[in-house]
Amino acid sequence: MKFKGPRPTITDFAWAFLFSDEDDEEECGHEAIAGFEQALINYRAGKPQKEGTTFVVDKKNGYILYEWRYESRVKTQEMCYWNESDGKHILFAFNNLADENEGKPVITETSCLTFCRYNKATKKMRICDTPGFQVEYYDTSYSLPRSGKDIIVTKWNPDGGKTQKTLKWNGRKFIEIP
Repeated sequence: MKFKGPRPTITDFAWAFLFSDEDDEEECGHEAIAGFEQALINYRAGKPQKEGTTFVVDKKNGYILYEWRYESRVKTQEMCYWNESDGKHILFAFNNLADENEGKPVITETSCLTFCRYNKATKKMRICDTPGFQVEYYDTSYSLPRSGKDIIVTKWNPDGGKTQKTLKWNGRKFIEIP
């Protein structure tokens, strides 16, 4: 992974993840991230975003939000990272959230939560197993933290209600807090 400065930023991680030279086919599918890729290109070039696109880069907190709105549909994707307690690795996450239509989630085949581990010594980032929990997609969505370290899990009930739980980062893995 290439970056300027003493350490990589969230935009460096995003670029490495979205524009990897590796042939590994991402679980989320390339079409699902094309808008995010274009938004990142526009951001790095200092160009305005396309109509209906919100692109928030919070370098201080290591977080990016991409949102695309069309009529009553909302497509949301986010990225963030956590420093690992060993001081040698950084955990990076890409969250391709369920689409929303009229305020309700629409789970698709491209909904995914992908984790990568960055090795500071080798400067390489590799896809890794989910640290400490099983990812569920049926009627479940995840929210990555813009500030703090915890992931919020929302389970959508058939009656329209929802329940939430917190996955707390301990420096090595996530622990479920009901």
